[in-house]
Amino acid sequence: MADEDDVRRIALALDGAEESPSDGFDFKVDGKGFVWSYPERVPGRRRVIRTDVAVLYVGDEAEKQALLLGEPELFFTVPGYDGLPLVMLRLERVDVGRLTELVGDAWRMRIDAAGRR
Repeated sequence: MADEDDVRRIALALDGAEESPSDGFDFKVDGKGFVWSYPERVPGRRRVIRTDVAVLYVGDEAEKQALLLGEPELFFTVPGYDGLPLVMLRLERVDVGRLTELVGDAWRMRIDAAGRR
């Protein structure tokens, strides 16, 4: 089981990763987000920052669908993220090794998108 401290430790170990001020966690590389706390929006209520759920940049719709369909116990999405290359990850259901892989992949995809490699 992983938590926000694991996300923070993993993300900060990545080259060029920076944490932005947030009520939860929010990491960017080259000014682009790669992992952050899920800002849950419920109609009629204020937004709630969920530190038990990480939003991950996944690069494209094909990768998003592969994760959602392949591991629905870990990943989900919401209508507000339709068409965006983002998935939500239930931290309490993922081990630290897999979290390290997922955060690293999100960071790498952002660097590749920026043409830094």
